[in-house]
Amino acid sequence: MRAPVKLRHEFVEVIPRERENGVLYVSIPFATAVHNCFCGCGTKVVTPISPVGWQLIFDGEAVSLSPSVGNWAYPCRSHYFIRRDTVVWADDMTEAEIALGRARDKSAREAHYDGKRQAVATTAATAAPALKKRGFWSWLLGRG
Repeated sequence: MRAPVKLRHEFVEVIPRERENGVLYVSIPFATAVHNCFCGCGTKVVTPISPVGWQLIFDGEAVSLSPSVGNWAYPCRSHYFIRRDTVVWADDMTEAEIALGRARDKSAREAHYDGKRQAVATTAATAAPALKKRGFWSWLLGRG
């Protein structure tokens, strides 16, 4: 197991095209954290921040990112956690473990977004009867 590595976080509006190694760039407007893979291979790693993606915690001094970052699609296959501005290395995962994690993530995304779509449909159906048509003159004069 590798030794933990300190990183630096930087809050930015837009992620820079050229990224410095050892820096976690966090864009709140775009709800994204980006860094060069901490193994040193230099691969750009994008972690979208969302209820069903990664969650970012800023405690006023340091940042943490959860869940772990598993770069399974990259040759390095690095796997680590980001805890209080520190990269904590994790064990490699088997293909079966990776597939299970991906299926769990997909299921969580579907449940989250299906719930949101259902809530919007319910709100629209509830609000529709309350809307009434107004004639042009009523609308123009602000009546009805």
